[in-house]
Amino acid sequence: MKDITKKYSNGEVTVVWKPNECIHSTLCFKGLGEVFDPRKRPWVTPEGSTSEKIIEQIKKCPSGALSYYLNRDASEGSVQAEAETIVETMPNGPLMVYGNVTVKDINGNLTKKNNVTAFCRCGGSGNKPFCDGSHKKIGFEG
Repeated sequence: MKDITKKYSNGEVTVVWKPNECIHSTLCFKGLGEVFDPRKRPWVTPEGSTSEKIIEQIKKCPSGALSYYLNRDASEGSVQAEAETIVETMPNGPLMVYGNVTVKDINGNLTKKNNVTAFCRCGGSGNKPFCDGSHKKIGFEG
């Protein structure tokens, strides 16, 4: 699977979207449809709202497919969440981990995740250990 990353900026904040990580929760466009509209191309138009509202909405993304950085901070390196790590079990859905985590796969490869990461609980994900939304398709309860 190709590792795609797309960026959309309003000059102040840059929205980063990784489609391969998206679990299609629909929280982004249901929460801020003036910026996130999957019926349009491009589907992200950050000039549709304030940077503050965009950041607030991106923080709700359960998969981490959406992230952001402030353009003024871009030259200083990567931006990471500065918070304790919190783990939350979603009803009939993934295990959500909020904060900075490093995931080591079966081959020993390390992947750094920031802000929020959704881990599969149903066993049906095609992107294990991460959630890909399969729990909805297979009717997972738990």
